[in-house]
Amino acid sequence: MKKIFLLFAIFGCTVCSLSARADYPDKPIKLVVPFPPGGNIDATARIIANGLTARLNVAVIVENRPGAAGILGSEFVARATPDGYTMLLGSTGALAPAKALNPAMNLDPVKDFVAASPISRAALVLIVNPTLPIQSVADLIHYAKAHPGKLTIASSGTGTAAHLTAELFQSMSGTQFLHVPYKGSNPAIADLLGGQVDLTFDQLASTLPQIQSGKLRALGVTTLARTAVFPELKTLSESGLPNFESSTTTGLLLPKGTSADAVKKINAEVQAILKAQETQQKFAALGADVQIGTGEDFDNTLAADMQKWAKVVKDAGVQLP
Repeated sequence: MKKIFLLFAIFGCTVCSLSARADYPDKPIKLVVPFPPGGNIDATARIIANGLTARLNVAVIVENRPGAAGILGSEFVARATPDGYTMLLGSTGALAPAKALNPAMNLDPVKDFVAASPISRAALVLIVNPTLPIQSVADLIHYAKAHPGKLTIASSGTGTAAHLTAELFQSMSGTQFLHVPYKGSNPAIADLLGGQVDLTFDQLASTLPQIQSGKLRALGVTTLARTAVFPELKTLSESGLPNFESSTTTGLLLPKGTSADAVKKINAEVQAILKAQETQQKFAALGADVQIGTGEDFDNTLAADMQKWAKVVKDAGVQLP
């Protein structure tokens, strides 16, 4: 009798477990942002969290876990229980060059996560101080080759997307700049406006007002296709550097081992959110274009960017301070 009762108990628990998976999600979901509040990655997470909360009828709670240029929060999610209730707002800007910059890092962005969906892609924009006699990418390359090592290029810090994009530009154009790293993009832009440095790569959303007012001169965006945020601005690829591409793509990542059903569910809901015109307008305000696609699309983007930026880091000899 006891054996029969035990079998029924086990069977009952199994049914309950299967039912819980079928009803996913049935409790709040944690969406980890591996950066402090504020900024484009945090804003992206909150757009998606609000949309998922409305569609899933459970709270999707944004939790900021900053540190080590986005790696601490990423590691936290990678080690979380793969039950679909802990997600990462991942970005290629942080994850793609991380292993090359930190070889001892205990995180493999490809092996430790499964992607649910891409979200957005943000171009960087190449901007110069308008007092320089430079009107185009061709002008910049010509001027830089005539004055090797004289032009100063600011970045938001060594190893950041702005810095690595500058290294890629120099490699592809045969130019040489003097790199001036700052602690964040705001002081870099302030010195660019003041004429202390000559040029930089930065997020389009944060510099668009100065570009439109003429305080900064935009030479091109770094994505292969023009951005809907500023469609009249040519790409660098169109402007003399064929196939030049550098951008930050965001996506939702879950710990490896998360069930395919949970991943599929999240993808379907995110796609619906991204297709809404209101959502696309919100991302345009962040200087980003929405990315419709599968989790595999984001996995492929991340893997390709890891390979690309590892080469840039190696060839340029980039070392973190």
